[in-house]
Amino acid sequence: MVKDFSGPLTLTLWVLCTISIVASCLMGVTPISLDQMGRALVGLGDSHTNLILWQIRLPRAIAALLVGVALGCSGASLQGLLRNPLAEPGVLGVSAVASLCASCTIFFGLVGLSAWVLPSAAMMGAVLATGLLVLVAPQVRSVVTLLLVGVGLSSFAGACMSLLLNLSPNPYSLNEMMNWIMGSVANRSLEDIRFAAPFWLAGLAILLLTSPDLRVLALGEEAASGAGLAIGRSRTLIVIGCGLMVGSAVSIAGAVGFVGIIAPHVVRPWVGHEPTKTLVPSALLGGLILVIADCLVRLAPTDQELKLGVVAALIGAPIFIVIAARRRGLGEGA
Repeated sequence: MVKDFSGPLTLTLWVLCTISIVASCLMGVTPISLDQMGRALVGLGDSHTNLILWQIRLPRAIAALLVGVALGCSGASLQGLLRNPLAEPGVLGVSAVASLCASCTIFFGLVGLSAWVLPSAAMMGAVLATGLLVLVAPQVRSVVTLLLVGVGLSSFAGACMSLLLNLSPNPYSLNEMMNWIMGSVANRSLEDIRFAAPFWLAGLAILLLTSPDLRVLALGEEAASGAGLAIGRSRTLIVIGCGLMVGSAVSIAGAVGFVGIIAPHVVRPWVGHEPTKTLVPSALLGGLILVIADCLVRLAPTDQELKLGVVAALIGAPIFIVIAARRRGLGEGA
């Protein structure tokens, strides 16, 4: 009998996420004590502490958490939908296409029209890319082929991004587009989070409501249809939910990869390999990973701050290779 530790695991991850947010707010060049943080949170701190907490550290920590939650939850949903544990927004090119659409708004100067333009463009790109993958998945018989489609999609988006960088009209646009390529939560404000929050919440709600469908979809499309599941409806909702979450993550931090494959892979054995129970722990673990990674980025002894997306790729890419090699060794990648 497979043991299910989803309850204790979820509670533990909630606690660790809370601790990581507090630690992120306390650590930095200017240390802040717990007492100073508490006073600043209720508006009783001095102006210097209030500025550091509310304008710099707290928005950054929340942004990292929200991005990690979005990527972890989307990764678990895509893996359940495509019945492929190697599926992930970054690996399959979803994040790259969303970043490309966001960068187009910067390149063409559309950001000044409305604060909603950039997050909306990122959302649209993520939905289109996810929808394309879902259409292609039933037509290919190999995991490798599906990954190659994702790599091709990511490469095409990357080439278009390089073209935009090459034709960038000014250094400001060039710097902003580079942020979307490399991924970062530096200099994010509560206002940035507020604009992305409605899309993030809508995507999360859709994925949680459709999570029971993942258990049925794991049986295969024929069995799921025989069980009375409206496959087309479920697939469409999951695509929209993943698109909204990945798009909101990209609108905050740019392209951050591999979190969506690491979190579900770690969580799955603890929840009895149950697709429905994988979502929430994967989301929390994804958030925890990015908050910790951002803390390491901030504290790294480098002249120039490392980008969060670069660090995530340096950690995640080797893990992805190990997972892919293990599946291939078990004969599951053919």
